[in-house]
Amino acid sequence: MDYIDYYKVLDVTKSATEADIKKAYRKLARKYHPDLNPNDKEAEKKFKEINEANEVLSNPENRKKYDKYGKDWKHADEFEKAGYDPNQQQSRQQGGYQYSEGDFSGFGGGGDFSGSDFSDFFNSMYSQSGGRNRSQAKYRGQDFNAELELDLKAAYTTHKQNLTVNGKNIRITIPAGVENGQIIKIPNHGGPGVNGGPNGDLYITFIISNNSDFKREGNNLYADAPIDLYTAILGGETYINTFDGKVKIKVPAETQPGTKVKLKGKGFPVYKKENQFGDLYITYTIKLPTKLSDKEKELFEELAKLRKS
Repeated sequence: MDYIDYYKVLDVTKSATEADIKKAYRKLARKYHPDLNPNDKEAEKKFKEINEANEVLSNPENRKKYDKYGKDWKHADEFEKAGYDPNQQQSRQQGGYQYSEGDFSGFGGGGDFSGSDFSDFFNSMYSQSGGRNRSQAKYRGQDFNAELELDLKAAYTTHKQNLTVNGKNIRITIPAGVENGQIIKIPNHGGPGVNGGPNGDLYITFIISNNSDFKREGNNLYADAPIDLYTAILGGETYINTFDGKVKIKVPAETQPGTKVKLKGKGFPVYKKENQFGDLYITYTIKLPTKLSDKEKELFEELAKLRKS
């Protein structure tokens, strides 16, 4: 079996931080997830490789062992027994014992990992040996990734929703104010652990669609509000739509097109901050009258003459 470069699999460097590894894993896992690539064997294979690489590089102990032995992984078990560090400039001849390929017969048998999708390389590198039953090694289940599409109005309120992930129904509470692209972790709802290991987690990426008249930027909302010519000139009142219903506001006389008004606290709810909201910014547009009567035209002409005099 061949050595696997897990850093190359996740497209990160050996100096990558835990955050770098997590980010790279989530990006690739979403790209190659079987739900998004049905009947694609190559994507399924890639998805398994990504999960295996994450299992090693996201676990400090696994990563330490992997970095320590690298391409000498076939000798890892015997090295650890002898207290040998392959990264130090020492001879392989210690205490009269010569380390050679022939001394490791039986190493890397693969073990009996029922239900595991790990490669032979992984099983050989991280299974328990030395006469102990390798099948007793415990491994955390793989993380699942799913996408959930919500309308902007649905994201405005806290609500419960049923999901089907990997054939299982899950009921989750979605907090108000969730943002487009936001990822929420649902602990223990990923793949089952191996040999009694803990379950993986479920990561849900929210896709927020917007079928409203509002534009959302963070917790603030933006919208245009048309008013008629006469209200703009003489002043008056108009009604503004919000997610909470209509709001009546005063329009000052001689309001110009493009005038902006802030409605404090009428924006989007702040995620997991009860009773905290962003603001709603309104931009006035002026609706000009059409199909004028002869009398109206006459009055407008008089107004024009007055403005010129």
